[in-house]
Amino acid sequence: MSFNVLVIPEDFRRDEHLLKPIVERLVDECRKQARVRVCRDPLLGGVHEALKWPRIREIVDRYRGMVHCFLLIVDRDGDGARRRRLDQIEREANDYLGSDRLFLAENAWQEIEVWALAGVSDLPNHWTWAEVRGEPNAKEAYFEPYVVLRGLATHPFGGRQVLGREAARNYVRIRRLCPDDVENIEKRLRKRLE
Repeated sequence: MSFNVLVIPEDFRRDEHLLKPIVERLVDECRKQARVRVCRDPLLGGVHEALKWPRIREIVDRYRGMVHCFLLIVDRDGDGARRRRLDQIEREANDYLGSDRLFLAENAWQEIEVWALAGVSDLPNHWTWAEVRGEPNAKEAYFEPYVVLRGLATHPFGGRQVLGREAARNYVRIRRLCPDDVENIEKRLRKRLE
């Protein structure tokens, strides 16, 4: 039987093109053969909706018969309290699901686009990784300029399909550069799968 993972982003319309290939590699690193899907129905439309337990419960109810592991992944956006809220949702979801299903929640530090930047090897020399990783608005400050620099601005989904696949091929680099989020969720998933 296949292990089914449902990634719940705050807004799938762009996030799915980065999250799906990266999470597929993350799950592979856990030595788990899995089918990874991104939740498209319902569209949460933003982090505020994604942090509401009733909205998450709606998704859990809709997909629990088909999904073994739910991964809620939102942007941190410089909000130091976001982790506490995600911990609360994770506890509620796991209590609700029982022991036969798994729910993990993580905040991308600072935005999911940073994961893609971590997986590429040709960032401009004048960018430091600490600056990229620490910028609450990294999408606007770094990701979008990088997309333009690479000539991907006119590609579908703002270059995210191309960069998501490219970054996933360098997953080990993403994990090393993003220990607070990517490495953390991999460790937690691996532990729960043992």
